[in-house]
Amino acid sequence: MFRDILIREWRRADRFDQSFVLVLVESSSTATGWDEIIQSLARLTHDTDVIGWFERDRVLGLLWLDRDAPNTFAQREIENKVREELTRSAHGTAGLTITVHVPRVAEDLCGGSPADPVFEELRESHGHPAIRDAAKRILDVVGSVWLLVILLPLLALITVLVKLTSSGPIFFRQDRIGASGKPFTMLKFRTMRVDADHELHRQFVTEFIKSGAAASPAGDSGLFKIVNDPRVTFLGRVLRKTSLDELPQLLNVLRGDMSLVGPRPPLSYEVEQYKRWHYRRVLEAKPGITGLWQVAGRSRTNFDDMVRLDLQYVQNQSAWTDIKILLATPRAVISGKGAC
Repeated sequence: MFRDILIREWRRADRFDQSFVLVLVESSSTATGWDEIIQSLARLTHDTDVIGWFERDRVLGLLWLDRDAPNTFAQREIENKVREELTRSAHGTAGLTITVHVPRVAEDLCGGSPADPVFEELRESHGHPAIRDAAKRILDVVGSVWLLVILLPLLALITVLVKLTSSGPIFFRQDRIGASGKPFTMLKFRTMRVDADHELHRQFVTEFIKSGAAASPAGDSGLFKIVNDPRVTFLGRVLRKTSLDELPQLLNVLRGDMSLVGPRPPLSYEVEQYKRWHYRRVLEAKPGITGLWQVAGRSRTNFDDMVRLDLQYVQNQSAWTDIKILLATPRAVISGKGAC
């Protein structure tokens, strides 16, 4: 129950850009007088703070809510304060280890900063069961191989057309942010001129994400595509409209960088504009070629709603959910309600 509360408060803190402090008191003895320790910790709490078992009968947790994130020096001060309070109790601090933990903000994690091992373990323990992950991986491998074989003539045709209609490489390689904030190189069929300036897209995405729920994408361009983009070739417009430019990502799925179904993989400059609660879409799931927002919202969805759909998928994902989304994807593409 304490861990569930901790997870909930962690998500709430991210949603409202707040912070909290977690104090853990660990005992090396099975005969610890926990009643005296609990009474001592209770004297340090407010009405909204929580005391509970992080690990039953071994590690006691004190959750200080709505507290400013302390620096390293302040964390030592908190530890000393708890130690002094426990010293006054009948049990004292013999055999006890006191540690202070503050969750790193998600943008730090995506930037490569190390996570607190306690919160990293907590994130993994509340992740998806190993059997579910294994089933998803099997579906990804079998599905991507099958699609590559079935679509091989179409892939060959697009390869020839891209080469004949514009100069430059067949594939477009771009760094994206993957699961747990780790970057990877995503493949697409090239739809733009080789000399295309990507600053136009950066400005468009920045303004769109900052608008949050206040704006929806115009027309049928999709969430992150610009209407009548002058950088796109004639063939590129057709490939984007039909989402055929995404097919090389099946190779990313085989390599394990992506899944057939999952949140859309963002660019690094998109992630720079994220609010803290947005980061969960890249920290808690592997990105996918298609996803819940593609079949449920697409161009009718603003950015905040897209993130909510991604988080809804993360919380309820299963092999059957993936199959339903995969079966619904062709209809969403054919309907022409925006491709990404």
